[in-house]
Amino acid sequence: MSTEYGADQIQILEGLEAVRKRPGMYIGSTSIRGLHHLVYEIVDNSVDEALAGVCDTIEVTIHTDNSITVIDNGRGIPVGINHKTGRPAAEVVYTVLHAGGKFGGGGYKVSGGLHGVGASVVNALSEWMEVFIDIDGERYYQRFERGKVITSLRVIGQSDRHGTTVTFLPDKEIFEETVFEFDTLEQRLREMAFLTRNLKIILKDERPEQEVIREYHYAGGIKEYVQYLNRHKDPLYSEIIYCEGTRDNVYVEVAMQHNSAYNEGCYSFVNNITTPEGGTHLTGFKNALTKTFNDYARTQKILRDNEENLSGEDIREGLTAIISVKIPEPQFEGQTKQKLGNSEARGAVDAVVSEQLTYFLEQNPGVAKIICEKAILAQRARDAARKARELTRRKTALEGMSLPGKLADCSDKDPKNCEIYIVEGDSAGGSAKTARSRATQAILPLRGKILNVEKSRLDKILVNNEIKAMITAFGTGIHEDFDITKLRYHKIIIMTDADVDGAHISTLLLTFLYRFMPDLIRQGYVYLAQPPLYKIEKGKIVRYAYSDEELNRILTEIGRDQNNKIQRYKGLGEMDADQLWETTMDPEKRILLRVTMDEEESSEIDLTFTTLMGDKVEPRREFIAANAKYVKNLDI
Repeated sequence: MSTEYGADQIQILEGLEAVRKRPGMYIGSTSIRGLHHLVYEIVDNSVDEALAGVCDTIEVTIHTDNSITVIDNGRGIPVGINHKTGRPAAEVVYTVLHAGGKFGGGGYKVSGGLHGVGASVVNALSEWMEVFIDIDGERYYQRFERGKVITSLRVIGQSDRHGTTVTFLPDKEIFEETVFEFDTLEQRLREMAFLTRNLKIILKDERPEQEVIREYHYAGGIKEYVQYLNRHKDPLYSEIIYCEGTRDNVYVEVAMQHNSAYNEGCYSFVNNITTPEGGTHLTGFKNALTKTFNDYARTQKILRDNEENLSGEDIREGLTAIISVKIPEPQFEGQTKQKLGNSEARGAVDAVVSEQLTYFLEQNPGVAKIICEKAILAQRARDAARKARELTRRKTALEGMSLPGKLADCSDKDPKNCEIYIVEGDSAGGSAKTARSRATQAILPLRGKILNVEKSRLDKILVNNEIKAMITAFGTGIHEDFDITKLRYHKIIIMTDADVDGAHISTLLLTFLYRFMPDLIRQGYVYLAQPPLYKIEKGKIVRYAYSDEELNRILTEIGRDQNNKIQRYKGLGEMDADQLWETTMDPEKRILLRVTMDEEESSEIDLTFTTLMGDKVEPRREFIAANAKYVKNLDI
């Protein structure tokens, strides 16, 4: 059967049809992440008014039907006729792609909304949208449904305020999930408030089960952001180092503070948009930091003539920093805005930070000495880690890529077909080795709890036997040696007991992977196994339940009576090999949870790992108390 392909098969998608046909091209995905992206697009427009100095309050409300309202007190979208289209400018903004005031027409000096697709895309992907515009003493109103104009823009009354109000309901035909998560919105809006000094953002949730109002307003801007990120850590000095200035039409703002931990947390932003992959502004910051500290350490004889320079990595150990630039014509790599490309940003950040950091160090010699001493300790640890790696490389070369003795490897050598189970304890490891499919499933049993890498430097981490076994088994190397193309398994599956100890071991493993092999998580290679919680037997019927809800469903189905035999599994070791295969390892029947990370929330992810795995007990207690309601089926 052949399909005709001629001139008439070429489709032209009119208006916003293209957005509805391929929503992922415009908002990344139609998952829960894409859903929240709708809110960010509308809020970004209001924040751009704040960046222009004409808006100081933004209010975001989640209504009971999961529609969203965003209100700002900016100028109000222009309501006059756009002469190119013959339609009101506001209508054009919400119905035409690449229409907006951010293309050099003088409406905005700087903005986060670069491509002019935000408002119209949200409109296209909503069941309905209503827009109210308060401008020049009058209130205007317009309604849209799935991107189409339902009522024309018209005056509905007088108004003594100014600004724009947008309410929209995400389209159930487009999105897999249409229930907004308060915590996800809170993280992003809090970040926006930190980045826009003196902007007040109010978040309201009207849904009956979680009615709440939160207000974010930070007079200290990014200095308060650094304080917030370091609040569960031990800062090495009380001051927040702050640099601010304008060079080559680039406004630069940097805040930083070192803490006693070993991980670096540098977060960069352009026009309030996070740049997870960094870019020229981050490069400029790192250059300035490395040069300035080495110059200071040489001048003050902290580093002697025969000693090598501190590396940037040494100086940034335990550093929390926010690098924020405002730039008129930002050049990003793609609509996702992951990385900045403007060359002038590098020079601007380098110049501002070099000059002002030099002054700070000269005026605060006590703080400068503390930072230099920490960097020198980091340098020594780095040398020890390098020697440990070189020793490992030499051993590997001599032994011909010898794998850890405890690893039961699989016979297939194509990583796409292979998976490795990281298993807690020797008994579960024994069952898993018996149960597995030897061709494609490898088993690596761990003895006890691995080292908490949140509290350790790299040199200590590299000599830990359990961690060494994982590094060798994965094949990628670690840290600067990391090479994902050498990964030996495309599924790394953490399989632990469904109890407190198992959860702790899983968290230790995820902390290690996140801190030292984050690309494994980014590229979707890390999973959590889900062993069953119950075995239900009735006569010849044998069923497994993975939650209390499923247990109740099965009991309702087979009948609740005294003949039911229910076994609650306390751990993997209670299952024989056949049961373990059938419930947890058989690719046809098992349940795996893929571990993902949202790059746009990297500061919050860091904060969570610090809270859970750091030295301070009180923040951990508060976190557990706040999140206990979300935990299911965890034995105490």
